[in-house]
Amino acid sequence: MNGDGLCKSVATLLLLLMQLHGSAFSENLRQLTATDWWQRAGFYQIYPRSYKDSNGDGIGDLKGITEKLSYIKDVGMHAVWLSPIYKSPMADFGYDISDFRDIHPDYGTMADFEAMVKKAKEVGLKVILDFVPNHSSDEHEWFVKSEDRVDPYTDYYVWHDGKPGSGSINDPPNNWAEAFRGSAWKYSEKRKQYYLHQYHVKQPDLNYRNPLVVEEMKNVLRFWLEKGVDGFRVDAVPNLFEDELFRDEPPSGNSDDPLRPEYYVHIYTTDLPETVDMVYQWRKVMEDFKTKNGGDTRVLMTESWSALSVVKTFFEDVNKRQGSNIPFNFQFIMHLNNASKAADFKTVIDSWLNTVPEGHTPNWVLGNHDVRRIASRMGGEHMADIMAMLEMTLPGVSITYQGEEIGMLDHELTWEQTLDPQACQTSPEVYQKFNRDPARTPFQWDTTANAGFTNGSSTWLPVNPNYVTVNVKTEQAASKSHLKVYQELMKLRKEDAFQSYSYGIQALGNVVAILRIHCQQALITLANIGSTEAQVNASSLFTTYQVTPLSGFKVRLSSVNSKRSNGDSVAMDKVVLQPYEAILLQSGVTRHLTRFVLIMILAMCSILA
Repeated sequence: MNGDGLCKSVATLLLLLMQLHGSAFSENLRQLTATDWWQRAGFYQIYPRSYKDSNGDGIGDLKGITEKLSYIKDVGMHAVWLSPIYKSPMADFGYDISDFRDIHPDYGTMADFEAMVKKAKEVGLKVILDFVPNHSSDEHEWFVKSEDRVDPYTDYYVWHDGKPGSGSINDPPNNWAEAFRGSAWKYSEKRKQYYLHQYHVKQPDLNYRNPLVVEEMKNVLRFWLEKGVDGFRVDAVPNLFEDELFRDEPPSGNSDDPLRPEYYVHIYTTDLPETVDMVYQWRKVMEDFKTKNGGDTRVLMTESWSALSVVKTFFEDVNKRQGSNIPFNFQFIMHLNNASKAADFKTVIDSWLNTVPEGHTPNWVLGNHDVRRIASRMGGEHMADIMAMLEMTLPGVSITYQGEEIGMLDHELTWEQTLDPQACQTSPEVYQKFNRDPARTPFQWDTTANAGFTNGSSTWLPVNPNYVTVNVKTEQAASKSHLKVYQELMKLRKEDAFQSYSYGIQALGNVVAILRIHCQQALITLANIGSTEAQVNASSLFTTYQVTPLSGFKVRLSSVNSKRSNGDSVAMDKVVLQPYEAILLQSGVTRHLTRFVLIMILAMCSILA
């Protein structure tokens, strides 16, 4: 064999070895590549009423948000998502909208909104608005005219004659229950019919079987896109369509109160197939707007607490028609609590990753304005860093609810202090089970009166007394704090290792472990979920995933309660973690032996040739 033939044979053999090595390197590891801006973005949810008050009336507003956009950017976020700011009677604090194209006076004016969007663009933040398509307020012009049977609004809402009863007025059409407790039907004396309200009685459901309604709501999207917003979070998606035959829903066996929504299995009021198609139609509105106007992708985020098999359908259909960019992942909220073990975390994480179709991006939601705060749900402030480090080092998109970055906790309110209609429609004995107000209390900026939220004498909800220690200013000044951990995590997410990588999740005893590999360098998150010290062999991750062992691991970041410092070396076979300690480890650069040898052989072949 001549020199040329020998070189070709050796080169071929080495290429084969590299392919085999690469196969072993990635076996059992999942892959993710982020190419569009939103696929590795941090989204920051603002509950406007509770974020920052600029005029002293005790209610947060748009000018207050504008004032704090630089803070949000400094935390490391890419986009802000605003809960409803539209004109509303405030029966459900903004989710009962009386004008989809105007700003509620409590929050400011359209000029204030436009100024906020301009400022956001200046500091480098995208703006996402809440889109509430399922219902309007009963004070909306459409409903007023529909109740009066004024065309074309007569069938803009779901109306029904009811069924014959013993009285002079027909009984409700069926047993459907609203989300806040009670019948989902309200009789209109004016129209002599019932209207459907799957939420509050002042939130009549729009009729999506009417093409005029469908187009009206698409035009609402277009209106705000023209104002410069970068996408929408779509509220209450599963409820858009109802059974056309208005059949009774079967009992669930999960409640003894027939007025509670849990009493029934909602087979006729949620997750009808038409709902998914509507999401696809809204996605097309977004894509058409981009095609016409250029710019970055406008993002569609959807709220659905449905089964994973249903949520999966929002990504795409069998023909690859695209739906929601970010169907919210509520698995952490629904299935993890302060009794959960590391194995439970792995089960929940894997269940979501197995749901996301190939080519789509996972997302992680720890909390929002409708549920108790993540630190409170998980047992206390000591869990704040653990949950943040898991969320931020898992693959894909992160969604942060205001205050999570500083470890804010729920503030329990008395029955008299409670304003949430979901709780107020219950009783003093059980209201706390349904109360959403504890997670909606004013944001904690500093140690001044009312946590720096307002310069007024009162706030719309009481401020949590722990603001004297849990606040932005104090945490900015501290050498180590929840806020600084959060900021470092967000900086990390902007590095190359978060663009294209392989990853895996394991439970090592009661420690959650996340392995991420990029360009033969590894990042490993270790989070001790337990109340006792844990020792783990982190090197076992390389064996589990058949990955070439890497070395030179040092601490990149640690939780507030950790005694470790950044840069500390760590022996991977015996990592001891204190109770509720979380650390992020980074390897040194691995040996590129096979590639080096290949390069040398090819160089020799070139010389021989």
